[in-house]
Amino acid sequence: MFDVLTGSIKNAVNKIRFKDDAASLKKATTELKKSLLKADVHHKTTKELVTAVELRTKELGIGQESFLKALQEALTDILTTNGNQGFVFSNTPPTTILMTGLQGSGKTTTTGKLASYLKLRKKKVLIAAADLQRLAAVEQLKQICEQIEVDLYFDDNEENPVKIVQGAKKKAADEHYDVLLVDTAGRLAIDEELMQQLADVKKAVNPDEIFYVADSLTGHDATRTATSFKEQIGIDGVLLSKYDGDTKGGVAISIAHQVGVPLRFIGLGEKMPDLEVFIPDRIVSRLMGAGDIEGLAEKTAAVIDEKTAKNVAKKIKKGEFNFNDFLDQLSMMSKLGSMKSILGMIPGLNQMAGQIKDMDFENSDEIKRIKAMIGSMTVKERETPTLINPSRKKRIAKGSGLTEVQVNKILKQFKNASKMAKKLSSKGGMKGLQNMMSQMQGGGMPGGMGGMPKLPR
Repeated sequence: MFDVLTGSIKNAVNKIRFKDDAASLKKATTELKKSLLKADVHHKTTKELVTAVELRTKELGIGQESFLKALQEALTDILTTNGNQGFVFSNTPPTTILMTGLQGSGKTTTTGKLASYLKLRKKKVLIAAADLQRLAAVEQLKQICEQIEVDLYFDDNEENPVKIVQGAKKKAADEHYDVLLVDTAGRLAIDEELMQQLADVKKAVNPDEIFYVADSLTGHDATRTATSFKEQIGIDGVLLSKYDGDTKGGVAISIAHQVGVPLRFIGLGEKMPDLEVFIPDRIVSRLMGAGDIEGLAEKTAAVIDEKTAKNVAKKIKKGEFNFNDFLDQLSMMSKLGSMKSILGMIPGLNQMAGQIKDMDFENSDEIKRIKAMIGSMTVKERETPTLINPSRKKRIAKGSGLTEVQVNKILKQFKNASKMAKKLSSKGGMKGLQNMMSQMQGGGMPGGMGGMPKLPR
């Protein structure tokens, strides 16, 4: 998601050839300014950022490392705004969040993503369907809630959103929900009727916070509309949707700076898990090409059960990894979100993320064939793949709609993968993999961005 901006930073840094060369610093800041504006960063934000980088670089002494350090500090300052980051829970549950935004911004889908994010963190979530303007809104929420297994409060016979949110708030309190997310109505543009309805809903539900969902594909319009909502309704944070489709990406840098409220989450794909907390220093790390290991660790910790992971590791070491284990791991991987967003968090692989179209691993043809094959196995065959002889293969092929050649190929791949996993899990087995990753990072050169100095810590 940051490939254009990261490439722009690299180009700017490469303009500085020698230490204490004022002319090269001027070239670097000019390149940075052009790149930021081209990436759709607001012109006021760009001016402030470039000025801060130039002054700080001169203070530190002109050079590539000084420029990087100055840029890291300036970006962190720009992205940091007074207010909460991520999700903050109220001391008196339920924590009530009003979800606002224009029609088409991805507000309803983002509400579902936020509910999925909270559920993975063991929170009991209720969504209130208070968007009664768009005919398909309630039905869309029903499907989303069924998919993520979260409760929905709706009333097909009620036309007043105020009564909907009052009923939802009572249910959330009576049934001890941790969080109540209220999906409100949107319009194609800001109008008096919309703002009055939102004001009435706000008064009725007395939310702990109000989130504004901004469509990143609208560029500077996202900043302008967020500012209008802040002035007329009051918002405590922005959630940026469809960021995976924004090839420029500059709106993420400028929106918090211009609106004056924190950017809280960013949506990075179509799947429900594709929502990430926006934490400035981590985002800067990714912008600078250094990935976000801390964020990846938190994401996996919320999804992967530690006890299960240890049991699987033991099985792999013993060479006992079976098809039931494979299905369990596949289910866990699907909760992590898109492969593109995961790669973007790994140092050395973040540039690869920008070169691939989003990979729906779980629904690929290969995985579908494997699932069909496993579905045709007996319980014992799943637990002990070595039992599968030619006659069993024939039966499995017939039951799964695959050819015997396809079944043989999958079984061979599974056997080879299990052997490789066992080898890597043995003492010293990761050394070769680490060496390979080291060579991949930064094109085989020091630092995270193809020969650039290492990002200051």
